[in-house]
Formats: sequence, structure tokens, C-alpha cells
Amino acid sequence: MTAGIVRVGDTVRRPSKPSSPFVAQLLSHLRDCGCEWSPRYLGQDALGRDILTYVPGSTPGWTRFADAQIRAAATIVRQLHDLTRGTHLAPASVVCHNDAAPNNFVFADGMPVALIDFDLAMPGDPLEDLGYMGWAWCVSSKPERGPVAAQAEQVRVLADAYGLSAPDRARLPDWIVERQVRNVRFWSARLEDPGSTPTSPRKIAEVIEWSEREARYVADHRAHFIAALA
Repeated sequence: MTAGIVRVGDTVRRPSKPSSPFVAQLLSHLRDCGCEWSPRYLGQDALGRDILTYVPGSTPGWTRFADAQIRAAATIVRQLHDLTRGTHLAPASVVCHNDAAPNNFVFADGMPVALIDFDLAMPGDPLEDLGYMGWAWCVSSKPERGPVAAQAEQVRVLADAYGLSAPDRARLPDWIVERQVRNVRFWSARLEDPGSTPTSPRKIAEVIEWSEREARYVADHRAHFIAALA
């Protein structure tokens, strides 16, 4: 989504955005808390680009994930929420990453060990992240993700690993749909303003169609997810 990102030695240089000051505060806060799974903010270079530490590892595609991988990712996001809850960054809530999909985690030895790309981070309800993770890590209309019953069990794994409360577990399936619908709105806005992202209009249209299909899939199988989370 962001053009002009480059690696320079052990750092990553990113064009500054309106969200950069908040991201700098967030990453500095996580550093001060002793967090080891987030990059460090190092200031700006002579070109005005944000400088972040480079996190070695790999990022996966959207595939089927093992329960242990989902648990590790959920643990990282729970720590993000706990470390920001009620702070100056989120006085009445937590800081949500808002894009905690597998491609924004760095993997080492097959396990997610770091969370990157905080451009969309802002205060919010923890279920905003959990709903998106339920979709990105566990649920898909694509056959390779397995039967819906197995997907529902992985949503339960996610909720268990995060420590989600009983009331929030009941709300999680609807938040999965909500995040899918938000994805449609997000990309529809960029389709109307092609200069806002390097993604091609054709690819954006494909993402919108896919997100709409995924939302219908979860809504049609809502009972499976409710039962698994009960």
C-alpha cells in the first residue's frame, strides 16, 4: 500500500505519512515497555523518511495456519492491547493495529515473532483487531482453508489464546463480518482515488469482490462460529 519503502542496512526507510507521529509515539512506548516483537523508531533521515529497525525473517502469504501459529499471533496482539490500555495513546481503550494479518507478522522458524507496519494503528475496541485476525488467520471461503467446522475451531483457538471474555466471544463472529465490510469500504475509497495507493484499480476491484464474498460466507455460517466459541 505504500510506495518508496526501502531497506538500508539494518534499517527500513518509509515515506512519512500523517500517521507517522502517532506510530513514532507508539513504537517508542513499546520500546520503553521492553517489547521485543515490534520494530524500533529511530527518527527521520535527511529525506524526511521515517527510519525503523529492520526485523529479519519472512512474511507468509494467505494460507492455512497451524493452531500454534495462531496462538503466537494472538499473544502478540494481546500484549499490544495490554501495553497500551488506558495510556496516553489510548486513554479510554487500547491501541489497535488494525491490520494484524499474517503478512504483517515476521516469521522465524515457522512462527510469528514480530508485528510490523503500524500505519493504521489507532485507539479502538480490541474486537476490531480480533475480528480482522479471525478472518485473516482462520476463515476463508477458499476450499484450501478447510471445512467451515475446522475454521470455526481455529477462531476458538484465537479467542482462547487471546483470553477473550464470554460476552466478547459472542460478538466475535459479527466483528469478523464488520471487518470484511470495512475492507470493502476501505478499498472502494481507494478505487475512487487511484493516486492514494500503488495498487492497481484491477487489483483493488478483485479485493473488493473477494471481501464481499468472504463476508457472505461468514454470515451464512455464523451458527458454526457461535457454537465453536460458546
